[in-house]
Amino acid sequence: MYVCMCHAVTEAQVKREIEAGANSPRQVAKGCKAGTDCGSCVRRIQALLGEHGARPCPTARLAAKLGLNDPETPQPARSADPHAPTAQPVRAALRAA
Repeated sequence: MYVCMCHAVTEAQVKREIEAGANSPRQVAKGCKAGTDCGSCVRRIQALLGEHGARPCPTARLAAKLGLNDPETPQPARSADPHAPTAQPVRAALRAA
């Protein structure tokens, strides 16, 4: 399966970079260019790093602390109302962190 469509990098290639010692998305990018163009694959790279024992990124830790869904899991549709009260719990958690 492709992880990075911009540079045609597969999951197997990213895993090889991790096995070779990469422990951050930036180090993976140095080896195979994944994550250096549009950036849409960085979350998947972070997930693969986490599966191999690397420390998850701060965003992933905050999401887990808030009980939010995994980024790989489809999210329910959001309200078109820009004033919907979805940002309040995130702000409170950021102040508490």
